Amino acid sequence: MSIYAISDLHLSFKNNKPMDIFGDIWKDHEKKIKKDWEEKVQEDDLVLLPGDFSWATYLKDTYTDFEYLNNLPGTKILLKGNHDYWWSTITSMRKYLDENNFKSINFLYNNSYCFENYIIVGTRGWSALENGDTEKMIKRECARLELSFADGINKYGNDKKIIVCMHYPPMKEFLEVMKKYNVKVCLYGHLHGKQQLDVKEGMVNGINLLMVSSDYLGFKLKKIV
Repeated sequence: MSIYAISDLHLSFKNNKPMDIFGDIWKDHEKKIKKDWEEKVQEDDLVLLPGDFSWATYLKDTYTDFEYLNNLPGTKILLKGNHDYWWSTITSMRKYLDENNFKSINFLYNNSYCFENYIIVGTRGWSALENGDTEKMIKRECARLELSFADGINKYGNDKKIIVCMHYPPMKEFLEVMKKYNVKVCLYGHLHGKQQLDVKEGMVNGINLLMVSSDYLGFKLKKIV
């Protein structure tokens, strides 16, 4: 069984927001993702999606996007991105999935998941370029990351490897939290176009940073383990 990752699917089957306005690379991007996904992923694999899944504003408008995802092989874990305006409470989102028989999808939000010998934790994170009180938001997101770690360790023990999912590139405050828990791998997305000139990958303070935005990956899933 394998773990794959890809973020920033930016699906808009109902909203009709074509992504090719951001460049020809995005033309029919959902078809490219589906083709690669079906070639790689088996039903017993796990796929991590760290944010910006759907352009929908309201949960009720996400049906076709979730249908697309549910019909792909594997178990999928979604993290909130800065454009996931449809995101609401875990209870209401899980209820929506149950009502629509989307059985292969769940959400990462102040919680954790165990897959084989790995614990999956995460939080959205923050960027200093966003509007708002940066110091306050960093503290909030670090606290949420701590909650995710605590949930994982309490439920699954401290003898498993930990994979962290974030939407924004991890700032030093988040890396410091990860170091406390001996994290070896952190996934992130969010960056597109010219922003990708600033991508940081590889070992940083003992943590392997992996950028998994769909366009950065050429709309091909990245195998993590």
